[in-house]
Amino acid sequence: MWGNIAIAFILAFVVTLVTTPYTIKIANKIGAVSEEKDGRRAHRRTMPKFGGPAVILGFLVSTVYLLIVMSIENSINLFGIQEYWKKLLGFLLGILVISAFCIVDDIKTIKPLTKLMGQLLGAIIVTMSGIRIEGITLPLINLPQIHEITSVLITIVWIIGVTNAINLIDGLDGLSSGISVISAISLLVIFVLNGSSLISIVLITALAGALVGFLPFNFTPAKTFIGDTGSNFLGFSLAVISILGSAKTYTAAVIVLPLIVLGLPIFDTVWAIIRRLIKGKSIKAVFKADKGHLHHKLVARGFSQKQAVLILYGISAIFGMFAVILCDSGIWKALSFLLIVLVAIVAGYKNLAIERTGNEQYECTQCKYIYNPKFGNEKAGIEKGTKFSDLPEDWVCPVCGEGKEVFQIHE
Repeated sequence: MWGNIAIAFILAFVVTLVTTPYTIKIANKIGAVSEEKDGRRAHRRTMPKFGGPAVILGFLVSTVYLLIVMSIENSINLFGIQEYWKKLLGFLLGILVISAFCIVDDIKTIKPLTKLMGQLLGAIIVTMSGIRIEGITLPLINLPQIHEITSVLITIVWIIGVTNAINLIDGLDGLSSGISVISAISLLVIFVLNGSSLISIVLITALAGALVGFLPFNFTPAKTFIGDTGSNFLGFSLAVISILGSAKTYTAAVIVLPLIVLGLPIFDTVWAIIRRLIKGKSIKAVFKADKGHLHHKLVARGFSQKQAVLILYGISAIFGMFAVILCDSGIWKALSFLLIVLVAIVAGYKNLAIERTGNEQYECTQCKYIYNPKFGNEKAGIEKGTKFSDLPEDWVCPVCGEGKEVFQIHE
């Protein structure tokens, strides 16, 4: 098993690492670029946003190669009682459908409802192939076998929900791809502990490897974005693989453990829906983008883009570790871990609050310009002594024109 894991990871990593530079060139040629239009984006300059195909290619090449090798070795049976060939075919078709819609969106931009229809179609294809949540076992709910129609509906909602959760959190350099890496590794550990199928272990490992190969180009300062094609693929794949990897003998894993692992993007999405409904007072408001996401809030509080991303990485890792401990050691040890982490965070926050005066110098990660509160920025009307956190939201670097989000504390 470990040999398969190593090969799946390395092959996906290498393929994505090698092909991502080509997607940057393709993005510029076909117009798959991100331009600042509404003040929500971290970058003021035009950025390619076509990294998704490289991640998808790395994932598919690694997966197909391992499936062929394992079939030759007779370590898996794709045509057995589980009908994995059918499920994998449905998964592949679902990826192709969602990618087709999102590639058009990355190039020309399509309406949110149109993109949602693509997600729905992909989810339906997957459920029709046999990939379904067939039972739920929770502390207050014990349904080891649910009705077929209910199973289909729950599965579709789960897939669309997770797909949009990853898509909506894709707002800073390396954020969605990094959180997806953490989630994939957490699910991999859970699958190994849970005795899940080798196919699901290979799939989640290939996904993690492809993302690690993409991160050098996506982490701040980013050279390319993963785009809607990539973020939708990540959410879709995490949702589907989490179902495939949950053994029927541990049905709670189908919902509870992946729900915890993906807790950060799911919470951010649920809160975004509630926030937009309250603010807009209509269903249409849900589809209108805003600056109320967690990463926006952190940046608004004075954290640099890099700091905000690392903070959210840490939170996502805590969710993942909690799920792993819950799976391996039970609820009490998981709660003990959470308590220790909370104490450490509170103590660390107090120390940070004491050390940070708010007068730190901030460096632009793009051009290395340093903002010093002592001198301010007189040409832009910023008086001397103005803290970085007090700068207007539309303030930009006087050298390269990037926004506040790309600045980080100058050591």
